[in-house]
Amino acid sequence: MKYVGAHTSAAGGVENAPLRAMEIGAKAFALFTKNQRQWAAKPLTEEGVAAFRTNLAKAGIAPKHVLPHDSYLINLGHPELEPLEKSRHAFLDELRRCEQLGLPLLNFHPGSHLKKMHEADCLKRVAESINWALDQSESVVAVIENTSGQGSNLGFRFEHLAAIIDGVEDKSRVGVCLDTCHTFTAGYDLRSVANCEETFAEFDAVVGFNYLRGMHLNGSKALFASRVDRHHSLQQGELGLEVFRYIMNNNFFDDIPMVLETVDETIWRDEIELLYSLIEPE
Repeated sequence: MKYVGAHTSAAGGVENAPLRAMEIGAKAFALFTKNQRQWAAKPLTEEGVAAFRTNLAKAGIAPKHVLPHDSYLINLGHPELEPLEKSRHAFLDELRRCEQLGLPLLNFHPGSHLKKMHEADCLKRVAESINWALDQSESVVAVIENTSGQGSNLGFRFEHLAAIIDGVEDKSRVGVCLDTCHTFTAGYDLRSVANCEETFAEFDAVVGFNYLRGMHLNGSKALFASRVDRHHSLQQGELGLEVFRYIMNNNFFDDIPMVLETVDETIWRDEIELLYSLIEPE
Protein backbone atom coordinates (compact mmCIF):
# COMPACT_ATOMS: atom_id res chain seq x y z
CA MET A 1 0.00 0.00 0.00
CA LYS A 2 1.16 3.52 -0.79
CA TYR A 3 1.31 6.33 1.78
CA VAL A 4 1.42 9.74 0.12
CA GLY A 5 1.38 13.19 1.69
CA ALA A 6 3.27 16.47 1.75
CA HIS A 7 5.67 18.51 3.85
CA THR A 8 3.24 20.33 6.11
CA SER A 9 3.88 23.40 8.24
CA ALA A 10 4.50 23.13 11.97
CA ALA A 11 3.78 26.84 12.46
CA GLY A 12 2.21 27.43 15.86
CA GLY A 13 3.61 24.15 17.19
CA VAL A 14 4.50 20.67 15.91
CA GLU A 15 1.07 19.46 16.99
CA ASN A 16 -0.47 21.38 14.07
CA ALA A 17 1.39 19.46 11.35
CA PRO A 18 -0.74 16.26 11.54
CA LEU A 19 -3.94 18.33 11.33
CA ARG A 20 -2.68 20.12 8.23
CA ALA A 21 -1.81 16.75 6.70
CA MET A 22 -5.33 15.53 7.44
CA GLU A 23 -6.80 18.62 5.73
CA ILE A 24 -5.18 17.69 2.40
CA GLY A 25 -6.08 14.01 2.55
CA ALA A 26 -2.54 12.87 3.32
CA LYS A 27 -1.61 9.38 4.53
CA ALA A 28 1.94 10.51 5.29
CA PHE A 29 3.71 13.82 5.86
CA ALA A 30 6.98 15.55 6.64
CA LEU A 31 7.69 18.41 9.01
CA PHE A 32 10.45 20.39 10.65
CA THR A 33 10.43 19.86 14.41
CA LYS A 34 12.19 23.22 14.83
CA ASN A 35 12.95 26.28 12.68
CA GLN A 36 15.04 24.84 9.85
CA ARG A 37 17.07 28.04 9.35
CA GLN A 38 18.12 28.65 12.96
CA TRP A 39 20.56 26.79 15.17
CA ALA A 40 18.80 27.38 18.48
CA ALA A 41 15.31 26.12 19.27
CA LYS A 42 13.10 25.97 22.30
CA PRO A 43 12.73 22.44 23.69
CA LEU A 44 9.53 20.59 22.89
CA THR A 45 7.02 20.84 25.72
CA GLU A 46 5.22 17.91 27.28
CA GLU A 47 1.94 19.50 26.22
CA GLY A 48 3.11 19.92 22.62
CA VAL A 49 4.37 16.34 22.43
CA ALA A 50 1.12 14.98 23.85
CA ALA A 51 -0.95 17.09 21.45
CA PHE A 52 1.20 15.94 18.51
CA ARG A 53 0.61 12.29 19.36
CA THR A 54 -3.12 12.90 19.84
CA ASN A 55 -3.44 14.73 16.52
CA LEU A 56 -1.37 12.10 14.71
CA ALA A 57 -3.83 9.44 15.87
CA LYS A 58 -6.73 11.72 14.91
CA ALA A 59 -5.28 12.03 11.40
CA GLY A 60 -4.99 8.23 11.18
CA ILE A 61 -1.31 8.42 10.25
CA ALA A 62 1.19 5.95 11.68
CA PRO A 63 4.44 7.32 13.15
CA LYS A 64 6.45 5.29 10.60
CA HIS A 65 4.77 7.27 7.81
CA VAL A 66 6.06 10.60 9.14
CA LEU A 67 9.40 11.77 7.70
CA PRO A 68 10.78 14.70 9.75
CA HIS A 69 13.49 16.78 8.10
CA ASP A 70 16.43 18.26 9.97
CA SER A 71 17.77 21.83 9.78
CA TYR A 72 19.26 23.06 6.50
CA LEU A 73 22.18 24.50 8.48
CA ILE A 74 23.56 21.11 9.51
CA ASN A 75 26.60 19.84 7.59
CA LEU A 76 27.75 16.48 8.95
CA GLY A 77 30.73 16.48 6.58
CA HIS A 78 31.99 19.98 7.40
CA PRO A 79 35.74 20.29 6.81
CA GLU A 80 36.27 22.59 9.80
CA LEU A 81 36.16 21.30 13.37
CA GLU A 82 34.07 23.98 15.09
CA PRO A 83 31.19 24.02 12.54
CA LEU A 84 31.36 20.22 12.42
CA GLU A 85 30.87 19.97 16.18
CA LYS A 86 28.02 22.46 15.99
CA SER A 87 26.37 20.41 13.24
CA ARG A 88 26.78 17.16 15.14
CA HIS A 89 25.20 18.52 18.30
CA ALA A 90 22.33 20.03 16.29
CA PHE A 91 21.77 16.69 14.53
CA LEU A 92 21.72 14.86 17.85
CA ASP A 93 19.13 17.33 19.11
CA GLU A 94 17.01 16.61 16.01
CA LEU A 95 17.22 12.86 16.67
CA ARG A 96 16.15 13.37 20.26
CA ARG A 97 13.24 15.57 19.23
CA CYS A 98 12.02 12.74 16.97
CA GLU A 99 12.37 10.33 19.90
CA GLN A 100 10.23 12.62 22.05
CA LEU A 101 7.53 12.70 19.38
CA GLY A 102 7.61 8.93 18.93
CA LEU A 103 8.80 9.19 15.33
CA PRO A 104 11.23 6.53 14.04
CA LEU A 105 12.80 8.44 11.11
CA LEU A 106 14.89 11.60 10.57
CA ASN A 107 15.62 12.75 7.02
CA PHE A 108 18.77 14.79 6.33
CA HIS A 109 21.06 15.98 3.55
CA PRO A 110 24.43 14.20 3.83
CA GLY A 111 26.75 17.21 3.76
CA SER A 112 29.17 19.33 1.74
CA HIS A 113 32.94 19.37 1.39
CA LEU A 114 32.92 23.12 0.63
CA LYS A 115 35.86 22.52 -1.75
CA LYS A 116 38.12 22.17 1.29
CA MET A 117 38.52 18.41 1.53
CA HIS A 118 38.51 15.35 -0.70
CA GLU A 119 35.13 13.84 -1.53
CA ALA A 120 35.98 10.45 -0.04
CA ASP A 121 37.21 12.04 3.20
CA CYS A 122 34.00 14.07 3.46
CA LEU A 123 31.83 10.97 2.98
CA LYS A 124 33.82 9.23 5.72
CA ARG A 125 33.29 12.22 7.99
CA VAL A 126 29.52 12.11 7.38
CA ALA A 127 29.46 8.46 8.45
CA GLU A 128 31.53 9.30 11.54
CA SER A 129 29.07 12.06 12.41
CA ILE A 130 26.13 9.67 12.08
CA ASN A 131 27.88 7.13 14.32
CA TRP A 132 28.59 9.83 16.91
CA ALA A 133 24.93 10.87 17.01
CA LEU A 134 23.46 7.35 16.93
CA ASP A 135 25.66 6.32 19.84
CA GLN A 136 23.99 9.01 21.97
CA SER A 137 20.40 8.38 20.90
CA GLU A 138 18.03 5.47 21.19
CA SER A 139 16.19 4.28 18.14
CA VAL A 140 15.60 6.86 15.37
CA VAL A 141 16.83 5.87 11.90
CA ALA A 142 19.08 8.40 10.14
CA VAL A 143 17.63 8.68 6.62
CA ILE A 144 20.09 10.07 4.06
CA GLU A 145 18.50 12.08 1.25
CA ASN A 146 20.10 11.97 -2.17
CA THR A 147 20.90 15.40 -3.61
CA SER A 148 21.12 17.10 -6.98
CA GLY A 149 24.83 17.70 -6.41
CA GLN A 150 24.50 21.46 -6.49
CA GLY A 151 27.63 23.30 -5.43
CA SER A 152 29.80 21.12 -3.20
CA ASN A 153 26.93 18.96 -1.91
CA LEU A 154 27.57 15.24 -1.72
CA GLY A 155 24.97 12.50 -2.05
CA PHE A 156 24.18 12.94 -5.73
CA ARG A 157 25.64 9.57 -6.70
CA PHE A 158 24.25 6.31 -5.41
CA GLU A 159 27.86 5.39 -4.63
CA HIS A 160 27.99 8.31 -2.16
CA LEU A 161 24.99 6.92 -0.29
CA ALA A 162 26.52 3.43 -0.27
CA ALA A 163 29.84 4.77 1.06
CA ILE A 164 28.13 6.55 3.94
CA ILE A 165 26.04 3.48 4.81
CA ASP A 166 29.18 1.34 4.67
CA GLY A 167 30.74 3.57 7.34
CA VAL A 168 27.74 3.49 9.68
CA GLU A 169 28.22 0.89 12.39
CA ASP A 170 24.56 0.14 13.16
CA LYS A 171 23.06 -0.64 9.75
CA SER A 172 19.60 -1.02 11.30
CA ARG A 173 19.59 2.71 12.03
CA VAL A 174 20.50 4.11 8.63
CA GLY A 175 18.37 4.42 5.50
CA VAL A 176 17.81 6.44 2.35
CA CYS A 177 15.20 8.86 1.03
CA LEU A 178 15.14 9.23 -2.75
CA ASP A 179 13.97 12.57 -4.16
CA THR A 180 12.72 12.29 -7.75
CA CYS A 181 13.82 15.82 -8.67
CA HIS A 182 17.27 15.34 -7.15
CA THR A 183 17.69 11.92 -8.77
CA PHE A 184 16.79 13.31 -12.20
CA THR A 185 18.94 16.42 -12.03
CA ALA A 186 21.86 14.39 -10.64
CA GLY A 187 21.89 12.47 -13.93
CA TYR A 188 19.65 9.43 -13.40
CA ASP A 189 16.92 9.52 -16.02
CA LEU A 190 13.33 8.83 -14.94
CA ARG A 191 11.33 10.02 -17.93
CA SER A 192 10.21 6.60 -19.21
CA VAL A 193 9.48 3.13 -17.86
CA ALA A 194 12.78 1.91 -19.30
CA ASN A 195 14.62 4.79 -17.64
CA CYS A 196 12.95 4.04 -14.30
CA GLU A 197 13.77 0.34 -14.51
CA GLU A 198 17.41 1.12 -15.26
CA THR A 199 17.79 3.80 -12.58
CA PHE A 200 16.08 1.87 -9.80
CA ALA A 201 17.92 -1.32 -10.72
CA GLU A 202 21.16 0.63 -10.35
CA PHE A 203 19.99 1.97 -6.98
CA ASP A 204 19.21 -1.57 -5.84
CA ALA A 205 22.60 -2.87 -7.01
CA VAL A 206 24.63 -0.04 -5.46
CA VAL A 207 22.62 0.77 -2.30
CA GLY A 208 19.80 -1.76 -1.97
CA PHE A 209 16.04 -1.28 -1.71
CA ASN A 210 16.27 -2.69 1.82
CA TYR A 211 17.62 0.74 2.82
CA LEU A 212 14.81 2.76 1.19
CA ARG A 213 12.86 4.40 4.02
CA GLY A 214 11.13 7.28 2.24
CA MET A 215 10.55 9.22 -1.00
CA HIS A 216 10.21 12.85 -1.96
CA LEU A 217 7.93 13.13 -5.00
CA ASN A 218 8.77 16.30 -6.92
CA GLY A 219 8.77 17.58 -10.47
CA SER A 220 11.85 19.42 -11.74
CA LYS A 221 12.24 22.94 -13.10
CA ALA A 222 15.87 22.15 -13.91
CA LEU A 223 17.11 20.14 -16.88
CA PHE A 224 18.24 16.53 -16.77
CA ALA A 225 21.74 16.08 -15.29
CA SER A 226 22.00 19.84 -14.65
CA ARG A 227 23.03 19.33 -10.97
CA VAL A 228 20.55 22.11 -10.10
CA ASP A 229 17.97 21.66 -7.32
CA ARG A 230 14.71 23.32 -8.40
CA HIS A 231 11.46 21.55 -7.56
CA HIS A 232 8.28 21.89 -9.63
CA SER A 233 4.70 20.66 -9.50
CA LEU A 234 4.15 17.08 -10.66
CA GLN A 235 2.58 17.99 -14.00
CA GLN A 236 5.00 20.79 -14.84
CA GLY A 237 8.67 20.98 -15.69
CA GLU A 238 11.13 18.52 -17.18
CA LEU A 239 10.31 15.22 -15.50
CA GLY A 240 6.81 14.20 -16.56
CA LEU A 241 4.39 11.80 -14.89
CA GLU A 242 5.81 8.44 -15.98
CA VAL A 243 8.10 8.11 -12.97
CA PHE A 244 5.20 8.73 -10.58
CA ARG A 245 3.08 6.13 -12.36
CA TYR A 246 6.00 3.70 -12.04
CA ILE A 247 6.43 4.40 -8.32
CA MET A 248 2.73 4.12 -7.53
CA ASN A 249 2.57 0.70 -9.23
CA ASN A 250 5.79 -0.83 -7.87
CA ASN A 251 5.93 -2.81 -4.64
CA PHE A 252 9.41 -1.52 -3.78
CA PHE A 253 7.72 1.73 -2.68
CA ASP A 254 5.07 0.17 -0.41
CA ASP A 255 4.67 1.13 3.25
CA ILE A 256 7.09 4.08 3.29
CA PRO A 257 6.30 7.82 3.59
CA MET A 258 6.16 9.45 0.14
CA VAL A 259 6.15 13.21 0.53
CA LEU A 260 5.40 16.04 -1.87
CA GLU A 261 7.71 19.05 -1.73
CA THR A 262 6.24 20.55 -4.87
CA VAL A 263 6.10 24.32 -5.27
CA ASP A 264 2.36 25.05 -5.04
CA GLU A 265 0.91 23.92 -1.74
CA THR A 266 -2.58 25.04 -2.81
CA ILE A 267 -2.75 22.00 -5.12
CA TRP A 268 -1.22 19.40 -2.78
CA ARG A 269 -4.61 17.75 -2.23
CA ASP A 270 -5.06 17.55 -6.01
CA GLU A 271 -1.55 16.14 -6.47
CA ILE A 272 -2.13 13.50 -3.79
CA GLU A 273 -5.36 12.49 -5.55
CA LEU A 274 -3.51 12.46 -8.89
CA LEU A 275 -0.87 10.09 -7.53
CA TYR A 276 -3.44 7.64 -6.20
CA SER A 277 -5.31 7.83 -9.53
CA LEU A 278 -2.18 6.51 -11.27
CA ILE A 279 -2.50 3.15 -9.49
CA GLU A 280 -3.51 0.57 -12.07
CA PRO A 281 -6.07 -2.14 -11.19
CA GLU A 282 -4.58 -5.57 -10.60
